Amino acid sequence: MKFQGTDNYVSTQDLTLAVNAAITLKRPLLVKGEPGTGKTMLAEEVAEALGLKLLQWHIKSTTKAQQGLYEYDAVSRLRDSQLGDEKVKDIENYIIKGVLWEAFISDEPVAILIDEIDKADIEFPNDLLREIDRMEFYCYETRQLIKAKTRPVIFITSNNEKELPDAFLRRCFFHYIKFPEAETMKQIVAVHFPKLKQELLAVALKTFYDVRNLPGLKKKPSTSELLDWLKLLVAEDIPLEALQSADQKVSVPPLVGALLKNEQDVTLFEKLVFMNQRNRYSPAAPAPFERRLCRCHWLSGRQLGWFLDRALAGLGYFCGRLRAWHFGGDLAGQPGGRHWLAGGQSLGRQSKK
Repeated sequence: MKFQGTDNYVSTQDLTLAVNAAITLKRPLLVKGEPGTGKTMLAEEVAEALGLKLLQWHIKSTTKAQQGLYEYDAVSRLRDSQLGDEKVKDIENYIIKGVLWEAFISDEPVAILIDEIDKADIEFPNDLLREIDRMEFYCYETRQLIKAKTRPVIFITSNNEKELPDAFLRRCFFHYIKFPEAETMKQIVAVHFPKLKQELLAVALKTFYDVRNLPGLKKKPSTSELLDWLKLLVAEDIPLEALQSADQKVSVPPLVGALLKNEQDVTLFEKLVFMNQRNRYSPAAPAPFERRLCRCHWLSGRQLGWFLDRALAGLGYFCGRLRAWHFGGDLAGQPGGRHWLAGGQSLGRQSKK
């Protein structure tokens, strides 16, 4: 049972190797990466390619490990007992089977997706150690030991929001999905937009990576956001000139809300674009080497002047204190020296006793 990739999912060589390694070792595949890099879709495509039924368990902050095994509905049983229902005599009627229970009792091999495990509390992975390792658990209500008939293929995804316990990591095969490079991204886009014009794709990808590589972004755009943006460009019939002007001037792209998802990033992007245009096209702008050397392209003229004023004031304060110490006195307004607040100003003559 080997995964070779699918027509709907662009799998890199190292990712394909990681999937097959986890299957060979019969260990869960722990997949980490930025949101929107295709971690969840990987499990869906692998299950479809191998002909396995996929059972999905989407984790929330309130999810408990016991819910993946089973839950005992004691409230319903109490209500039925008050109403005199006959099914109350069989406790199995009130056992709600979880994803792992369904996978363990399946006659055919299945795949399990435990999605975004890092959303749960820190004890969640530890509570699944035995079940994932030995593929069995005990139901105390029915006094049954549930063992897996066939070992399922398990995918566990994480956005890396919190660290997972070492004991849990030891039982997994780990792979980190790196953000796709430009060539890989072209293949991904071609799967979703096979008829997209190459000129539009080239300009859109350049704009996308320019936005993504901006320093200081709080939320960098992901692959899924690029696909949404391209879908909007095609739907709105945005012309190529709107993405890139004739003079190659950097500008805010249309429908930028599909790429940047908070006001801080949008404001930062607009400021950087404005500063880039000003430094690039102003006749009085410093040379590129000077801008890189002193980082003045990050500062406006007023900000740079304020910075220099503060630096000179600090230097004057230091010189004033040094002169006061040289003429004697305790720098606190006693005879022999002026008060230390007068640093940077002329000390004048010492007061005579």
